[in-house]
Amino acid sequence: MNKSFSRRQVIKTGILAAIGSSIAKNSTATILNIDTNYNEVKDPWKGFKVGVASYTFRKMSLEDTIKALQKLDLKYISIKDSHLPLTSTTEERRAAMQKIKDGGITPLSCGNITMENDEVNIRQAFEYARDCNFPTIVCSPHPDSMPILDKMVKEFDIKLAIHNHGPEDKRFPSPYDVWKSVEKYDKRIGLCIDVGHTARAKVDPAEAIVKCKDRLYDCHFKDIESTEPKAGTIQAGRGVLDLASILQSLLKIRYPYLLSFEYERSPDDPFAEFAENVGYTKGLLEGITRDKKK
Repeated sequence: MNKSFSRRQVIKTGILAAIGSSIAKNSTATILNIDTNYNEVKDPWKGFKVGVASYTFRKMSLEDTIKALQKLDLKYISIKDSHLPLTSTTEERRAAMQKIKDGGITPLSCGNITMENDEVNIRQAFEYARDCNFPTIVCSPHPDSMPILDKMVKEFDIKLAIHNHGPEDKRFPSPYDVWKSVEKYDKRIGLCIDVGHTARAKVDPAEAIVKCKDRLYDCHFKDIESTEPKAGTIQAGRGVLDLASILQSLLKIRYPYLLSFEYERSPDDPFAEFAENVGYTKGLLEGITRDKKK
């Protein structure tokens, strides 16, 4: 983390805008002695399309997930099949998308979806994305399925963002493993860099973002307890990742796609910890861009 700002300073910059003044006045603002007249900048996300990977709220209904995003003023989402099954009908898909859009949220991807080396299996995912009008599928395909994936992205004109899952992933541990597999195929086959899993694979996520920028179509943002193989997620700023460096890389490449918070901890009641992630990151981003102007 950028040592020029402390965790407390970062939260003081961003937490109110992240969790809403009515919540903050009763809790976080009191604890941190934050001035509740803080004026949020017009675009606290500096042009990023910031949202959530709905796996974060996997034990909550779609309706409650929408409400959580509204409370946090997040406008984008990547849909996990726990909120809309791959086996859903076209009508169910359209109804779910309308519900999300009526909530003021834009769906930008779905996933993570596991794909086998089988055209029927892969086509199901593409038809699901087509029916929901997702521009991108976050996926974990079989490495031998690249020729089928190449055919499908051309037929459906939907991007693929292959998700790396760290050292335990036998398919794609790091972003560079994805890159080696996709680089000779259609450019619509690209990456979803998960910054936590990338670090656990002993790869610098900030560096990978820059090196893979030409095919980076989704990004999962989080902090982690350590870079050891079984390390889990933790609230932003409490872990080991240099989140400032990661955000600086995203700013450097002018990243235009979905930047998803993904938080695996506390699935039964994730809102408070997740709100802390949002507030911390918003404050960190404000501090980074403010420093650049000096």
